Amino acid sequence: MSERPLADDSRRPRRPLFNPILPGATARDRAVACLGAVVGIALAGLIGALVHGDGEALPWIVAPMGASAVLLFAVPASPMAQPWPIFGGNALSALVGFAVGRALGHGALACALAVGLAIAVMSVTRSLHPPGGAAALTGALGGSLVDSAGWWFPVAPVALNALVLVAVGWLFHRLLSGHPYPHPQTLAPATEDPLPSERVGVRDEDLDAVLAGIGETFDIEREDLRLLLAQFEMQVLARQHPDLTCGEIMSRDVITVRRDSDPALARQLLLDSGVRLLPVLDDGDRPVGGVGLRELARPGEVVAEVMTPPLTITPSESAMLLTSALTDGHRHAAMVIDPSDRKLLGLVTQADLLAALTRDSLDVALVPQ
Repeated sequence: MSERPLADDSRRPRRPLFNPILPGATARDRAVACLGAVVGIALAGLIGALVHGDGEALPWIVAPMGASAVLLFAVPASPMAQPWPIFGGNALSALVGFAVGRALGHGALACALAVGLAIAVMSVTRSLHPPGGAAALTGALGGSLVDSAGWWFPVAPVALNALVLVAVGWLFHRLLSGHPYPHPQTLAPATEDPLPSERVGVRDEDLDAVLAGIGETFDIEREDLRLLLAQFEMQVLARQHPDLTCGEIMSRDVITVRRDSDPALARQLLLDSGVRLLPVLDDGDRPVGGVGLRELARPGEVVAEVMTPPLTITPSESAMLLTSALTDGHRHAAMVIDPSDRKLLGLVTQADLLAALTRDSLDVALVPQ
């Protein structure tokens, strides 16, 4: 009888210690998440204790907030970590759990029914939040602290804790983490037509077919999944066309304005030149924003008050990386900057990109097979 050969462990990839299981996470993200959880739970507990006095009559913080803090600070882009799921999921589930406990007692059947009903309520109200199951279980189990709060239990401490936690998370991500919170939604097109970038490539029906075939639920919004796949396509194109760089196709004679310029001057420059975007520069010739006729329709004393953030790229980067950004229906040009001093070098417009893509297609077609 032959023995089964041993697996060659030397060929298996070595994972670094504490390597995050979620893609995209960095060591800095995890360190910031730890700090955020400390601050969030501390403030939620402090405010809860102030509201409840000495804390003997009511619990000043409930256990599900610990799980909510993990979602809020570690995966702020998750649909389950957004403000309404954290607040609504916890509060509604606590109400369901407390009501079931009052009606059926605090046994195993009541606990099971409370969690099941909480999932149903959160699903219907679009507030699905895993810690909501713990909130429902807490309410169903009861106890002296929960019973003393009575029907106020879903409001204080649960809703109060959740509200404070969300407020701390919003401020914390805005000031320190670098991640937008709440997670930004995809801008809808002004007409019923899909955006230009969505008419080709990844489509909703493609996503539906793949998701139906896999048969699993993923913790990512549909719009984020489509954006991720679209960016993946652009990265593959950039790798396949390394010679088509932004520095090669950019316009170098760029009309610009200063951040303290009069909006009327910027409007006249746009109308006289026929361009759709003017880079806004600071005193060091570094782009700090951009303005078009859409931005200049807003009220403002100087250009800096109405400009939008700049889309920047370096000369050596592939022009293919701009395909998605310049076909989203909102941006018309990317600003090419020097990687060392960030000064403006040129502009890649939609027309520049279209001409480059057309030329590249013709070059491929003319190559003898």
